[in-house]
This record gives sequence, C-alpha cells and structure tokens, in this order.
Amino acid sequence: MQASVGDTLLVHGRIVGQHDHVAEVVEVLGSAGEPPYRVKFDDGHEAVLSPGPDTVVQHKEQA
Repeated sequence: MQASVGDTLLVHGRIVGQHDHVAEVVEVLGSAGEPPYRVKFDDGHEAVLSPGPDTVVQHKEQA
C-alpha cells in the first residue's frame, strides 16, 4: 500500500453495524509512501495508522 499526504484512507467496518471510517493522510512516516501514516479522522482526532486489508486508499486528484 502506498499513499501520499492529502490522500484519503477508507477503513471498512469489521463487524455488522460498524460504520466505515474516513481519514486524511497528514504525514507519511514510512519510506516511499509506505505505512505507517499519521492521519486525521473526520471527527478531528489524529492517530498513527498502519492500514490492514480492510483499508482502501483514495488518491487525491492531481491538478
């Protein structure tokens, strides 16, 4: 998995009834775009995340 600052991570819920979580990549801590990432979630909290197979990268649009 590779991501850049500004990309969005969509973390799917793991159990029935659990909502998906959306987080914006604010810092790439690994080399060459690899995890871990410092992310900011919709509710404003930040965390360091090493995404699993339940996560999809949505790359930001290139202008």
